[in-house]
Amino acid sequence: MARPRKPLLSTDLIVETARALVDTEGLAALSTRRLAAELGVSGPSLYNHFRTKDQILEAVADSVSGLVDLSMFERGDGGEGALDWRTALHDWAVSYRAALRDHPNIVPVMALGPGRRPAGLRVADAVYGGMVEAGWPPAQATSIGALMRYFIMGSALGSFAGGFVDDESAYDPADYPHLGQAHLLSDQQEKIDERAFETGLTALLDGLAQQYEQLGRPQ
Repeated sequence: MARPRKPLLSTDLIVETARALVDTEGLAALSTRRLAAELGVSGPSLYNHFRTKDQILEAVADSVSGLVDLSMFERGDGGEGALDWRTALHDWAVSYRAALRDHPNIVPVMALGPGRRPAGLRVADAVYGGMVEAGWPPAQATSIGALMRYFIMGSALGSFAGGFVDDESAYDPADYPHLGQAHLLSDQQEKIDERAFETGLTALLDGLAQQYEQLGRPQ
């Protein structure tokens, strides 16, 4: 029988399958044995592409970082249509959170930092470079990148609204006089979390804008 024109396995296929498994069942579900079964191959076949499960998780995390839009930091010649730093940070943060929202189970791995992941490092490089080019001192540009990552990752690690149960009896007015409507929050989880993210993002950017003015930079 002639050999197949395409290999049964590829790095991209392994990563896509692992990401789907993590998305559906969580980090604990991923093992090389389970992944091999999902791919219909023997376990050792995976070792031609990845030596360990941790390497697979790193690749999955990096694939999610690769979904983040970085085009707003491509300032070009600074001519018409170039985005200012505040708009760039806002749009990048929204794109970053959207990627994490679509793949929430991998967030704990991504929260450890980019390490050696190429796409993750491109994200860090784009944000830092964009801030420096906009006139922020390097030390503050580093702090801004860290601040934004803390905020975005934190928003993706859990849901405020989802932390309340839909049982009205759980919030006795005698004990919690201001939580009479808390049992309704879970029904509007997505809306509340999105609004909270935008509220926090606006507050962060407003504060940074004040610091930027203190540097003597034009808005």
